[in-house]
Amino acid sequence: MTSPEPQSPAPQPPEPESKDRVYRSVPAIAGGVLLLAITGWLGIDAVISGEGRTPWLALAVLLLVVPLVAAFTLRPAVYAGDDRLRIRNPFRLVVVPWGQVASLRSSYSNEVLTESGAKYQLWAVPVSLRARKKAARREMRATAQARREMGRDEGRGSALGMRAGLDGGLGGDPVSEGPARAETDRIMDELRGLQEARHQAESARGEVTVRWAYEVLAPAVAGAVLVLILVAVG
Repeated sequence: MTSPEPQSPAPQPPEPESKDRVYRSVPAIAGGVLLLAITGWLGIDAVISGEGRTPWLALAVLLLVVPLVAAFTLRPAVYAGDDRLRIRNPFRLVVVPWGQVASLRSSYSNEVLTESGAKYQLWAVPVSLRARKKAARREMRATAQARREMGRDEGRGSALGMRAGLDGGLGGDPVSEGPARAETDRIMDELRGLQEARHQAESARGEVTVRWAYEVLAPAVAGAVLVLILVAVG
């Protein structure tokens, strides 16, 4: 009798690639859509009902304004992957491997600093001082409420009440979840955690690359030149 041939193991399906985390400013997108709608309405009206050079001037202004509005409101985004950080700002696309990130700094703006000393602003993650103050006030109220609960529970000597005082917070939010933080500060905390986890990874090494957004700059410059020519001629 011949022994059966050993069966080769079935090939394992490839592991799905991890998707980048995408961070964008929702208020900026909403404002950009509104501005583009108003600009388009006024520009198209001027093209249709204008006389003389007005339609041409309106087209030139649209060619100048529309790319700039889209660049500052709709375009900014931050893509955080396992190996690199991609920063899409109004006029540049910056790719920074995690191995090149020295720190992520938050003050009046959120910035990434590289090992070479370069600094790039995160336009898609704007700092809101109002949100920070609101989060700080919420945290102070939660801490005061927790202390009052702990004091009442200690006075009663109830172990169950003490546990509720330790776990409870303002509006039922548990204190163990950590201090209240503004949304953009939480995003920066996530990016710092990813940078710390991937800074030494072999696949996270490489050079910083910067590419100018010519798809934004070219039509804006062309529109500006046309506006100047039409104004000078008229």
